[in-house]
Amino acid sequence: MPTSPAPALNAALASRFASTALGHVTREYPNIIQHVLAEPQDARTPRELHPIFFGSFDWHSCVHGWWTLFTLYRLHPEMPEAEAIRAKADSLFTPENVAGEAAYLARPEARGFERPYGWAWLLMLSAELARHGTDEGRRWSETLQPLAHVFAERFKAFLPLADYPVRVGTHPNTAFALRLTLDYADAHDVDLASLCRKVALRWHGDDRDCQAWEPSQDEFLSPALMVAELMRRILPSDDFQSWFGAFLPGLAAHEPATLLSPARVSDRSDGKIAHLDGLNLSRAWCWRGIASALPGDNPVRAIAADAADRHLDVALEHVTGDYMGEHWLASFALLALLQEKGWVVSP
Repeated sequence: MPTSPAPALNAALASRFASTALGHVTREYPNIIQHVLAEPQDARTPRELHPIFFGSFDWHSCVHGWWTLFTLYRLHPEMPEAEAIRAKADSLFTPENVAGEAAYLARPEARGFERPYGWAWLLMLSAELARHGTDEGRRWSETLQPLAHVFAERFKAFLPLADYPVRVGTHPNTAFALRLTLDYADAHDVDLASLCRKVALRWHGDDRDCQAWEPSQDEFLSPALMVAELMRRILPSDDFQSWFGAFLPGLAAHEPATLLSPARVSDRSDGKIAHLDGLNLSRAWCWRGIASALPGDNPVRAIAADAADRHLDVALEHVTGDYMGEHWLASFALLALLQEKGWVVSP
């Protein structure tokens, strides 16, 4: 059990996260490149391939590292790191660099690049920038919009072909991708929003009696709770309560217990094992969302809220400390911390 109330996103924590993200979004190496070579000339450095998102160990982590920075900048514009965020953003978020990122995606070999995890995070980044009411925020948002359009169209082309969901607890997870994408689509693309809801219902509307065989050794998403968080996002309150009661019918009796207990992280210098800190943070995010959707007299509400606090309590101190985790974990901590207030991405 937590010994103190779960922390909020205060100025000190925002500064800590921002300082960490500033240290990695332009750190080019070490780097894992997800890149298909069609010819010898395609062997290039991360910065040559991706003029904006070349840092943070991999492309998708750089994207959500920037989501972290822009979110913190909007919520805490007075923090000491604000000037550095502005300067880096002005130097990188240019029409020429966005065109360079789009040109990479136009390669036939890049059809599946970062699908669906990176696609969803790029749209999440675009949605965040659209909420900035300043002249600079509007400039960054308008500059990035052509790239967001590319990924929105990719989702529209891919989802009708996706007969089955992907339920693993890593990057291919489709429930996570739709959950993030809806935050962009609901505000900016009604057709994509409708498609996401239609596909989510087709994939998960009849899910029942989830076994929740988790965690696996390198998961950073809960296959079970991610589906529940997606359905919470798309269903009216009464419908969600009915669906959720059938999906995890044993929760009032604290079953399955594995969903309520934080995962143990045995070695944070191992990038895959460090994923489990992300699992604890993303579970906290999901449990907080689920708790907010249940009425006060539902015994599962208190169970969900307690599970959220326990997962956040064990993970938050490890967001920074080793590069294998700190190049991405702040984004997942933010999801959980902002969910505390019933977070929705619209202004």
